[in-house]
Amino acid sequence: MDFSYSQKVEDYRARLAGFMDEVVYPNERAFFEQVEASEDRWVVPPVMEEMKAKARAKGLWNLFMPGAEHGGAGLSNLEYAPLCEIMGRSPVAPEVFNCSAPDTGNMEVLARYGSPAQQEAWLTPLLAGEIRSAFAMTEPAVASSDATNIEARIERDGDGYVLNGRKWWITGAGDKRCKIFIFMGKTDPGAERHKQQSMILVPRDTPGVTLLRPLSVYGYDHAPHGHFEIDFTDVRVPAENMLLGEGRGFEIAQGRLGPGRIHHCMRLIGVAERSLEAICARAKDRTAFGKTLAEQGVVVDAIARSRIEIEQARLLTLKAADMMDKVGNKAARAEIAMIKVVAPNMALDVIDRAVQVHGGGGVAQDFGLAYAWAHSRTLRLADGPDEVHRAAIAKGELRKQTPRWLYAAG
Repeated sequence: MDFSYSQKVEDYRARLAGFMDEVVYPNERAFFEQVEASEDRWVVPPVMEEMKAKARAKGLWNLFMPGAEHGGAGLSNLEYAPLCEIMGRSPVAPEVFNCSAPDTGNMEVLARYGSPAQQEAWLTPLLAGEIRSAFAMTEPAVASSDATNIEARIERDGDGYVLNGRKWWITGAGDKRCKIFIFMGKTDPGAERHKQQSMILVPRDTPGVTLLRPLSVYGYDHAPHGHFEIDFTDVRVPAENMLLGEGRGFEIAQGRLGPGRIHHCMRLIGVAERSLEAICARAKDRTAFGKTLAEQGVVVDAIARSRIEIEQARLLTLKAADMMDKVGNKAARAEIAMIKVVAPNMALDVIDRAVQVHGGGGVAQDFGLAYAWAHSRTLRLADGPDEVHRAAIAKGELRKQTPRWLYAAG
């Protein structure tokens, strides 16, 4: 395995890092201040659109899209990893470069499975950053970590389908620019377990779609993007809105979640790196008991542990990305599952150490650490909880292990 960066990737890294220094970091505070000052928290602040325009003009746009067919940068998963990490350093950066979830996953679904008409109607404006989207899968009434539990219905009626169901944790639904949902539900509850589900496109303004309430994450509503509980009651959409065909929903979900999971992990490494920088800066600046915090053994230990854990997580992320490129997402499923467990827990540990070093300021709004921790904590649940991934890893291990030479009694 060769994880060295090509000249192409190094060029992108330098351009991204420069743009972050010149445009993104200086405007982070303005973004949140504009959100708070707005009469409607679900309207994107002007500074975001200004940053997006600058990023697009610099060619730092849609870097996640692997193929050049839809205007992507043509990067492999391995090549995209260090770039996604840089974007992950700021809570606002992924959108600046049109590389934020859930749009990236939805765009990949449309690019891979969408019809030409579906791509023209929805993929084109998403790639241009003109609209946003949401993925409606999780439900409040069932354990959605098992996607086969989903109860929402998609029933054929003449030349269309009628949808009924309650969804929640629908990220991005609050954003006024969100124009399309990818909705997962059952078309045939009597079919084989993994053939019951389908996915269908639902324009947000379709009658029967009701946004019930925003859901907060440890008190943060993450406006203007947000997470919502939504009711779908007798929502009628044309038959041509079906993605790939009836009974293909689980298949699409598996194709969508592989890249989505590893993108989360790439961004989390960026979060951890910035948190470690915060630890070091604070440790050099503050004095306690006659010495700087940087001279205190417990802080030195926190710094060392953080560096070790970040490097371990980065290497596993790169290995998973490399396998996805070489042997495909299915063959790399164990590595994807492993990093999906490792990266969020690693980031939470590093952020928590940063909070400790910052003392009372760490849990306040002044340093962004509380916000980073709350967001990172959701990623132990998003795209499957730790427990599901650990179970999958263990099953794979049990299948492949054959007893050979066991330890002899001493």
